[in-house]
Amino acid sequence: MVKTFGAAPLSHTIAQVNDTVLLVSEDGKRFYTRLQPNHRQHTHQGIIDHNDLIDQPLGRKILSTTGHDYLVLEPSLDELMREVVKRQTQIIYPKEAGRIIFKLNIYPGRRVIEAGTGSGALTLALARLVAPTGKIYSYEARPDLQSNARANLQKVGVLDSVELKLRNIADGFDETEVDSLFLDVKEPWRYLPQAKAALKVGGFFGAIVPTTNQVSELLLALKINEFDGVEVEENFIRGYKAVPGRLRPQDVMVGHTGYLIFARNILLDIQPPARQRKRSWQVSQDAEDDLAAEA
Repeated sequence: MVKTFGAAPLSHTIAQVNDTVLLVSEDGKRFYTRLQPNHRQHTHQGIIDHNDLIDQPLGRKILSTTGHDYLVLEPSLDELMREVVKRQTQIIYPKEAGRIIFKLNIYPGRRVIEAGTGSGALTLALARLVAPTGKIYSYEARPDLQSNARANLQKVGVLDSVELKLRNIADGFDETEVDSLFLDVKEPWRYLPQAKAALKVGGFFGAIVPTTNQVSELLLALKINEFDGVEVEENFIRGYKAVPGRLRPQDVMVGHTGYLIFARNILLDIQPPARQRKRSWQVSQDAEDDLAAEA
């Protein structure tokens, strides 16, 4: 029987094949597993059969083979990025990913270029948001990193929304008229002509770099390459110990991880409509007539 408050029943999310679920043990250990028929998750407190999870509601407890309770939950995007992605590189943290998603105007159906792929943490976040009709085109120069990223994206079930490309982006991007483009490379200012060629006019550009001198280089290049609306950010999140009787900040926090730079792709040589050109000519002609009259 479903417990109700007033007229609204409490609904449950049902776990399906290929879903990634989070199992939390009695002592707080966390296990992430992608559900497959007849598979089993081994833990330090027994085994949990995937068949006991598939087509069953999340947000409940289940017993392991040794009689220990495990809480079965849907993992958040934050948890997937930080804990499920196997890292071979420094990842973009969720605190930056959230701003990137907002500033690059990411939503279902969008076409987005990302370079480089790295471990695929940002790729995962972008892919979840553009699905089911959008696409992430993710470029990486190193085969080993791309292979790891592919495995990470496959693990959480978003690979269908991603096209992985192995290439030095100095050679340019295959796509044109994309909605947004993000660079996570050492010298992003070197690839602005390629980015401009791939972005639609008015499209959203973003980059992340770790040092201020890199920011300065990129700002100069953005001006030369006719980008506008430039913004620079650095983001911090301060967590608190969630204990009612002694609420206070966490002893350790993630400090500086990078500077975010955002801009818009503009085109300065667009001719104004004929009506505006005619009006501009008329104003110039009137000004010349006035000068002649004064002489």
